[in-house]
Amino acid sequence: MNANIETLMYQLGQAFMVPVMAAVAVLFLYAFYALGAFAVQAWQRRGGITDGPGYPLLAYARAHPGHRDDDLDLAAHKMMENARIATRVAPMLGLVATMIPMGPALKSLADGNLASVSHNLTVAFSAVILALIAASITFYIVSVRRRWLAEEMAWIQSRRPVSTSAVSAAPLPQGSPA
Repeated sequence: MNANIETLMYQLGQAFMVPVMAAVAVLFLYAFYALGAFAVQAWQRRGGITDGPGYPLLAYARAHPGHRDDDLDLAAHKMMENARIATRVAPMLGLVATMIPMGPALKSLADGNLASVSHNLTVAFSAVILALIAASITFYIVSVRRRWLAEEMAWIQSRRPVSTSAVSAAPLPQGSPA
């Protein structure tokens, strides 16, 4: 009975290898997509004029003239949600992708099959490296965007009471754009 449970758990763990590796690959690709979008946004923000697409929270405030501070906070969280999730999930999936091939690697080591040990360890460490690179990229993006959105929110709140024209295309205070 105990051997059956162990075998079932082993097989179930091995069944997750392909989906976890696919998820790590998707997160890795997403990190570079997000990096490109981040670079475009940084380029758009370099002038400091707030009427461009590099200032999404200001655009939200202009589009929703009766907004509350909570609405801005919620919009900012939505804007960063995918990158924040990638930042947190990628290392976990990297760990899972490292641990799954360890079982077969240890079994191959016990059987004296060093080629299989090498293959399994290569898969394990490659997956965790890609996951950590993806997490590092998205962490940087989230950190800088959080500051950008906080600057935009402070700028919007400093112009209260808000009318539809109060959040205009005026430049941000010195030192704020990037």
